[in-house]
Amino acid sequence: MNDIFTLYQKELLNSLFVILILVFLKFTLSKIIRKVGDISNYNAARSTLIIRYVNIAVFLVGISIISIIWNVNFEDLGLLISSIFAVIGVALFAQWSILSNVTAGVILFFTFPFKIGDVIEIQDKDFPIRATIEDIKAFHLMLRTEEGDLVTYPNNLLLQKGVKVSPQAVEDDGSESL
Repeated sequence: MNDIFTLYQKELLNSLFVILILVFLKFTLSKIIRKVGDISNYNAARSTLIIRYVNIAVFLVGISIISIIWNVNFEDLGLLISSIFAVIGVALFAQWSILSNVTAGVILFFTFPFKIGDVIEIQDKDFPIRATIEDIKAFHLMLRTEEGDLVTYPNNLLLQKGVKVSPQAVEDDGSESL
């Protein structure tokens, strides 16, 4: 057993160092995202969702770095990796709209000027809508119209359509207040 530790001492120490850095990075990025969410007055669920995406990215980067440290022979894994990417590629192509909605959700978290409770007008010639944002999910917005209807609107369409944030709030009974 001691032979294994002495034989792979450099790889074990480097792996431990990378894991410590990645854990530090994970907590630091989580704090930053939560602070951005608090400053922007976003829902905590949105911040948690973005943190989950960042954690997955940090994990994948960590796996890649540790694979390099341990000198994984990627030529032997070529068939396995190419098969996995082929299956993932087919699945992602079939689900491209879901991925575009998730990506749009991340963009909306960091850049757009509206939040839960704001009244927005979506400038769409086929389906114009004026509604209050009730919730922002990973794939769609939950909107409450002035008539009281609950509408889900895909995140990726918000990036494609003009969105006007109104200064007036919509009341529960459908009337507007100044």
